[in-house]
Formats: sequence, C-alpha cells, structure tokens
Amino acid sequence: MSAPTLKAVEDQVIVITGASSGIGLTTARMAADRGASVVLAARSEDALREATEEIKATGGEAEYVVADVSDRDAVREIADVAEETYGGFDTWVNGAAVSIYGKLTDVPVEDMREQFEVNVWGLLYGSLEAAERMQGNGGGAIINIGSIVSDRAIILQGSYSASKHAVKGFTDSLRMELEREDAPVSVTLVKPSAIDTPFAEHAKNHMEREASLPAPVYAPETVARTILQAAAEPERELTVGAGGKNMIVLGRTLSRLMDRLMETVFYDQQRKDRPPSEDDGLEEPTADLAERGGYEGHVAESSLYTRLRQGRASNAVVVGLAATAVYAGYKAIRGR
Repeated sequence: MSAPTLKAVEDQVIVITGASSGIGLTTARMAADRGASVVLAARSEDALREATEEIKATGGEAEYVVADVSDRDAVREIADVAEETYGGFDTWVNGAAVSIYGKLTDVPVEDMREQFEVNVWGLLYGSLEAAERMQGNGGGAIINIGSIVSDRAIILQGSYSASKHAVKGFTDSLRMELEREDAPVSVTLVKPSAIDTPFAEHAKNHMEREASLPAPVYAPETVARTILQAAAEPERELTVGAGGKNMIVLGRTLSRLMDRLMETVFYDQQRKDRPPSEDDGLEEPTADLAERGGYEGHVAESSLYTRLRQGRASNAVVVGLAATAVYAGYKAIRGR
C-alpha cells in the first residue's frame, strides 16, 4: 500500500471546522497566507464573516458556512458549499470541539452528552463525509484534532479526555480501513499539548474557580504549522509540544507517578484564585474571533520537539525529554 499523494498547500482547498477561534482560526489564516483556498465552518456567523472578509481583503480565497457539526446535515452542507464554490476540497480539518471543566461527579450527564455530540459525533460526521467525497474526487487528507488527553486523561477535564480518547479510537480505525482499501486518503491525528487559545474561557465551567491551562503552554501557530504539514505530507499521528509528549510517555511508563502529578500539580494549575466567568461555549457560540486566550504564564511560540519530529529526527530527543519529565515529576511530588 502506497501513501496517498497530496497537493502542496498553496494548491489546495482546505475545509476547517471550529474556524471562528483558536487553532481553527489560526490554521485558516495561515493556510490562506500560504495560498490555499479555505472554507471556514463554525456556529458564529459574525466571527466567520469577519474572518472571511479579512482573508479576502489580503488577497486570499475564502468562504464560510454557519454550521453546528453535531448536526450531520449541517456537515453535509459544509461539503456541498466547498464543492459548489471550489469544485471540491483536498483537506478536511475536524477542529470543532467544546470543553468542560469540573469533577465528573459535578458535571451533569446532559452536558457530557452534548460535548460528545460535538467532539465525537461531529468529528465522525466530518471524517465520513470527507472520506466518501475524497475517494470520488482524487483523494486528500483528513486531519482530526485530538489532544494529548487522547492518550493520557487529565483531572478536572474527565469528559473532555473521554471524548478525545474516542477521537483517537475512531481516527485509528478509519485510517486502517482506508489503507486496507488502498484509498487515496491520508488520515492524521494531531495531538496538541496545552495551547494558548480561548479554550478555558469558552469552557462550560462547573468549578467554583476560573479555569486555566496546565503548563507548559504553546502558541496556536505551533499546531497550525503541524496541521498544514499533514495536509501536504501523509502523517499517521503528530504530537505538538514536548510538554504533552512527556506527559504521554510518563503516563505510559510510570502511570502511578503521573496519577500523583495529576492529583497534585495539575489539579491546582487548572484553577485560578478567582471566581469563574459566566461564559459558556457549550451552549452559545462565541463571536470574539480570538486566536489567543487569556493564559497569564509563559507561552512557547515554538516547540523544538515538534520541529525535530517533523524533520524525522526526534527519537533521541523524545528519550531525553521523557527522562527530564520523569525527574521533574519525581521532584515535584517529593517537594510537596
């Protein structure tokens, strides 16, 4: 089975769900800057219209579709608009997702179900729609945005972790099925570390404190660059950020130590010392057109690990970074 042949980014039509903020918006802008035609999809028409007009004003090609990806007919409409406007699409990025903070015993089951409708079923609908249309139109790339919590669950984000575990399982299965059929479609799972987007601000928060991200935190451009690489070069799976890679490796090799880190360090890092805001991206679309969030600590603008991984030279680095993470985790627990 040979790897699918993908077009250069500048020759592509790229569909991006969740494109009104965060990673999706950053990716849409970056893709358009590189010459791709983009189709932006999200729930907020105001944000989508503004983003599309901005791209066109700088000479780019863009169209938008107001869509809730938990509705399969809305996902079909995204594909229809791409075909009507540009004759089809080459890459489909499933980036739409909603977040929930809180102990599992405090989060209503109804909220978890609604989260799964977007994070899992919305991604499933997009993947299946893209796979079907791509196979009849020369192939392309499906890029699903998972998370480091696709591999290692995080405390206070239990339902989000569960949804991203489901994303990984579905993505891996779809990839194998398409490979077995020798379909001209690549399927990539991108797993970001904590990223400075409005993720925490837009979350449904069931804690008594404002939500935050656990360090280390990376810029959304680190993920956008990874997504566009996978759009042009077939990749199985890509982790963005050494911090997340360390967490995955530590979780696999020293699971109990990682549990203790979660219960102590990560628990506190996700709770700011002030009351929560009233924002609720689970129920209402946000229209702020923001790439970055309100993270108050250091934000890494790039990731050496990710750059080396993209250059196929990361094995030794991963080992070294994992060892550093083990030592840091041990010191953190011993010091409490």
